[in-house]
Amino acid sequence: MAKLRVSRVGEQLKKEIVDIVRTEVKDPRVGFVTITEVEASGDLQHATIFVSVMGNEEQRKATMDALQKAAGFIRAEVGRRVRLRRTPELHFKLDTSLDYSTRITKVLREIKEGETQDESQPEAKSGL
Repeated sequence: MAKLRVSRVGEQLKKEIVDIVRTEVKDPRVGFVTITEVEASGDLQHATIFVSVMGNEEQRKATMDALQKAAGFIRAEVGRRVRLRRTPELHFKLDTSLDYSTRITKVLREIKEGETQDESQPEAKSGL
C-alpha cells in the first residue's frame, strides 16, 4: 500500500515539475528538457528527477546547472501545488538512457546493413 502511494505521489510530482519547468522557469540556459522519471523515497523526503536534455555536452551541463539553481524555486512551487505534509527535496540527474538506446539502435542498424551487403555480393565458387 505504501509503495502505491509513493508511486502516485511521484507521478503527481512529475506532472507538476513538467509544468513548472515549461512555464515558470525563465532561465535561458534551460533548453529542450524532458522529465523522464521521478523517483520518490519511501518517506517522501527526497525526490530524484531524471532529466533528458537535447543538445551537446556544453548545453546539457548548462541546463543541469540551471535546474540545480532553480531547484529551490521548483520545490516551493511544488509545495504550493501538491498538498503534502513536507515537500520533498529535489535532486536533478541527467538521464542518459535515451542516448544509450539511440546508440544501440544505430549499431543494430549498421549490423543489419552490413548483413544485407554481404548477402547481395555473390559468393565465389571454388574451382575443385
